[in-house]
Amino acid sequence: MTWWQIRKRDADAERELQSDLELEEEEQREHGVPPEEAHYAALRSFGNPTLISEQTRAVWSWNWLESLARDLRFSLRTLRRTPGFTIIAILVMALGIGANVALFTVVRGVLLKPLPFQDPDRLLMLYEAGFLGGETTAFNAVSGGMYAEWKNQNRSYSSIALAKGIRVGLSGSGRQLPEKLKSALFSWDMLRTLGVQPALGRDFRRADDNSGANGTVLLSWGLWKRRFGGDPGILNQTIFLDAQPYTVIGVMPSWFDFPDSSTQLWTPVYHDKPADEMTSFSNHLFRVIGRLKPGVSASQGVADLSVISQRVHNEHLNDPFVFRSASSRPLLEHIVGEIKKPLYLLLEATCCLLLIACLNVANLLVARAAARRKALAIRTALGGGWLRLIGERLMECLLLSSAGGALGLLLAFAALHWLTETRHDMSRVESIHFDGVVAAFTVGVVVLCALFSGLIAAFSTSNKGMLGALHETSRSVGGSSARATLRKVLLTLEVGLTVILLVGAGLLLKSYERLRSADMGCLTQHLITMHLGIPDARYSTPAQRANFYDTLLDRVRALPGVDAAGFATAVPGQGYQMDWSFSIVEHPPLPQGNGLFALSRWADPKYFNAMGIPILRGRTFDAGKRLDAANEVVISQSFAGQFFPGEDPLDRHIRVRGQNAVIVGIVGDTRYDIGEIPRPVQYYPLDAGVENVGTLVIRSSHDLEQFALPVQRIVSQMDPDLPVSDVLTMNQLLGKSTLDQSFNTALLVAFATVSLVLAAVGLFGVMSYLAAQRTTEIGIRVALGAKREQVMRKMLLDGMRPAVFGLLAGLAASLEAGQLMRDLLYEIKPLDPAVYAAVAAALLAVAAFACIVPAWRASRVDPMQALRAE
Repeated sequence: MTWWQIRKRDADAERELQSDLELEEEEQREHGVPPEEAHYAALRSFGNPTLISEQTRAVWSWNWLESLARDLRFSLRTLRRTPGFTIIAILVMALGIGANVALFTVVRGVLLKPLPFQDPDRLLMLYEAGFLGGETTAFNAVSGGMYAEWKNQNRSYSSIALAKGIRVGLSGSGRQLPEKLKSALFSWDMLRTLGVQPALGRDFRRADDNSGANGTVLLSWGLWKRRFGGDPGILNQTIFLDAQPYTVIGVMPSWFDFPDSSTQLWTPVYHDKPADEMTSFSNHLFRVIGRLKPGVSASQGVADLSVISQRVHNEHLNDPFVFRSASSRPLLEHIVGEIKKPLYLLLEATCCLLLIACLNVANLLVARAAARRKALAIRTALGGGWLRLIGERLMECLLLSSAGGALGLLLAFAALHWLTETRHDMSRVESIHFDGVVAAFTVGVVVLCALFSGLIAAFSTSNKGMLGALHETSRSVGGSSARATLRKVLLTLEVGLTVILLVGAGLLLKSYERLRSADMGCLTQHLITMHLGIPDARYSTPAQRANFYDTLLDRVRALPGVDAAGFATAVPGQGYQMDWSFSIVEHPPLPQGNGLFALSRWADPKYFNAMGIPILRGRTFDAGKRLDAANEVVISQSFAGQFFPGEDPLDRHIRVRGQNAVIVGIVGDTRYDIGEIPRPVQYYPLDAGVENVGTLVIRSSHDLEQFALPVQRIVSQMDPDLPVSDVLTMNQLLGKSTLDQSFNTALLVAFATVSLVLAAVGLFGVMSYLAAQRTTEIGIRVALGAKREQVMRKMLLDGMRPAVFGLLAGLAASLEAGQLMRDLLYEIKPLDPAVYAAVAAALLAVAAFACIVPAWRASRVDPMQALRAE
């Protein structure tokens, strides 16, 4: 039915009602009723024409649409008359909805979306598991030998594939400079296991994955576009990786970034790795992925692999590093890693923020409804139904929530754009985007917010006793104890939720400060680090490697402004890297199946001075001993304490890989990662020429960044194809390793700050409404002799009371919430008195500031003007 048909129908109904009323009036006159009274008698007999008209429309099918349109027009007019209230409510809703939608989009993209592989629920990450060095290792990397045994003997997996992340140097060509890239080694069937095909070219073949084959490489979509201009002609062309020729056989899809988002190249593992690493059972280097056969469960698959591992373990009882069992977890869980719990924590924080926003708007609506109570009572007296009034309240809230949702979507879009641009390192960041599910979620949140806020406001003006408002004076409007109690309860809930967020943010902030101030065991100021690796193809002998690094360090130390320089395979804060097993020559042999291991590093003699690592006893390496003669080792303090308890380790001997090394010094402990406790470390001479990759460290009291270009020139003069990468100050390196903690803390602090602002706005708004509604009462009190200081104190206490109750409730709830965060805290307890005290002080200060302005205004009321208004 069109709009003009609806109007014609209403006009016909009005004419029919008027005709019936005139007939009734004529009948009244025929029964002897005087003409001047016949009209009123007809109305009494006929009934209320307006009510009859509405009842008639109610039975027509399109009445709900007309009613909806009327409610919409009325709500728009109402909101336009109070622009301040409307803008505040929309902004509050936008903050709550925007934060919720943004975090839901992130959680869905990272944690809930299936992996973009074929049948991803059947893909598992496989690990070796066992007991080593007094610790249970449930998710250990897999050795090349164990991978081969699993692959050949299992009955539960349709395919098992292997991967390992590495770094390679891409040689320069034409005007392009060489660069260091993150790469991954794949077994030839990895892409088939995942169910992925290259976007261009072909996949690896079995013939590509052996040491005698020609080198082949797959490019990432990003590298193909950036380095090669998206030219399809790159296929079958040769590029040089670590000075070795590789033929480009394909380009992967733009979304493919396995095993992590920074991987840009893929090469066959058996072609690149030496045979001894691929057959070793004790060198755990690789990540293994298995695809379960249809109908086989994950537990059955692990049991199958564990039988194989136990057999291999029994065949190598003298090797303590051959594990006896296997474990697994879904591939998605492995890829997501440790970010799962922080993301869910942040999502819960946004839910609290959204609830605070809804409570804030509901409280403002309740106070606003109290101010309009007389108007609502008049409309009720004129025949307006309570359900109709509820409908109008809900329509107002739906308009506010819809406008807030639209603005919130813009805020969410901006936040996600910032996130994807700044956190390229986040797992599955490419999956974070808006789609139909996010749109449906947004609509659902908008409707829920409207219902929550609207129903609270609607039921605060119940039909019971509505007409009694007509008998009230302005002194009692807004002063009902039931309505005042509701507003205080809402404020208490709002403040309580704010306290929970503030405590959580405070705990994370203090934890992060402790983390960043952790003693790394070395200097963190005035240090710059640069990553460098030399290829085996051109530096195949120990003498070539040792000579290269000796020459490099001599030239770097000669640069103006360099106070000290050193080189090591890994510096504190760069991660675990590697460990080596060893035995102590002077100690009796360990029982069968037991072994010793510790972190292993190679360093030049002056590295410890450059890093500020103290030499506690003995000395550093003898610079005159090189290559085979470099048979010395320096150990850390925890190494000495753990493996030489109660004895002097100096001049004792460690046997590593069939060779003996004498302990010549003990240095201070360092942390391989900023959040980890110091581990035992064994340092070997860089001049032995064993390692070919590591980090250059420069200490200077001058501008550190000035050394990046001179060092690159030195390296280019020594070898034009060598890139220098990851040029970072020590503080930047540590900041990079704490990026997740910094990100989580910053977001939670932001949410807590917004919630505190919303709580303050809620207190200020409700106090302002209450003060306005009690103007007459305050005027009478002042007229009767009450001091303005007393009025101000009373108003201030009325506002602070729900804040104090909310604070107490929030602190109690935070005791439990803090326990849920225990795993995310570093060196602090969930019940930290300083954090709780700071939160209480901050909230009370903000609450007092929010209440003091309305209280002061109330105390300035002129009694004569207040009574004249009455």
